[in-house]
Amino acid sequence: MGAAVRVTAVLCVKNEGAFLLEWLAHHRACGVSDFLVFSNDCDDGTEAMLDRLQAQGWLTHVRNPGPHGEGPQWAALKQADRHPLVTGADWVLPLDIDEFVNVHVGDRTIPALLSALPEATAITLTWRLFGNAGVVEYRDAPVTETFTRAAPAILHWPWRALLFKTLVRNDGSYGKLGVHRPRAPLAGRLAAQRWFDGSGRVLPAAFHRGRIFSDVGREHHALVQLNHYPLGAVESFLLKRDRGRAVHAASGLDAGYWVERNFAAEEDRSILGLQSRALRETLQADAVLGPLHRDAVAWRHQRFRALMQEDAWRSFYGQILMAGPTRVLDRQAAEAIWKPHLDRG
Repeated sequence: MGAAVRVTAVLCVKNEGAFLLEWLAHHRACGVSDFLVFSNDCDDGTEAMLDRLQAQGWLTHVRNPGPHGEGPQWAALKQADRHPLVTGADWVLPLDIDEFVNVHVGDRTIPALLSALPEATAITLTWRLFGNAGVVEYRDAPVTETFTRAAPAILHWPWRALLFKTLVRNDGSYGKLGVHRPRAPLAGRLAAQRWFDGSGRVLPAAFHRGRIFSDVGREHHALVQLNHYPLGAVESFLLKRDRGRAVHAASGLDAGYWVERNFAAEEDRSILGLQSRALRETLQADAVLGPLHRDAVAWRHQRFRALMQEDAWRSFYGQILMAGPTRVLDRQAAEAIWKPHLDRG
């Protein structure tokens, strides 16, 4: 398998140029061979960065994937289904800019993970949520080095904290990509599916068709986890809310979203074991990318200042500042939430 395996990551971005180079450097070091990146009406120079990266052979950039009635990410994934970087890949993995693959086996790359699970047709990369860590001001610093406090390895609530993204073998078993899992399964191929979780356990057939989150109350990260940084600095969270969500463009990100994700229970620096700094510094030293990156950083500061001129944004900023780290619920408390639902079922 080794270096010959073709792994395509599919990414959608809007006004996230300040984070782009770290994300790309990390995932190239992690073994992603091809990047298919869709941009959506960016104001911060992200599209110019992607054009430069495409000219250098780093990725393929597609602008404005189409009608956004169902969300820009779905529009992008529909185009990705037919793109040569997807149809010609051995494995495909849709990701977001705030998600970082963190492999714990071998040389910490995706090919090493595939070698550890040679029978797999799909591997669920379960989130490990990394909270805000008390950072208020956005600064130009690596996300993976700044935010190192995370949810506990075993979590009982909320179930949304255990969503996964799926690394899927491109063998024709599914007709469409999805945000969290492949869609449109071919009935005649389901019997041959072998899905594994991030700890190497074989998953039941329910995962072959419809599941998007791992079981609560279990550890899912022995071989691989997906570091998810949904909040960032408080200032960045306001810009994320201003941008809107990629899946459902009209949906806002409120204080409840923050409360369900601001975990700080355990320190986890394991992702720093993958050496990607040299790649990142090479990209930042580029005569075109370096200034564009700095412009994207400046844009974030300017946009935050503009938002703070409005009372509604200042009020929301204050609410987030007053919210502490997310409380971890034990099994008993979580079951009190789950039990009425189970009783009805």
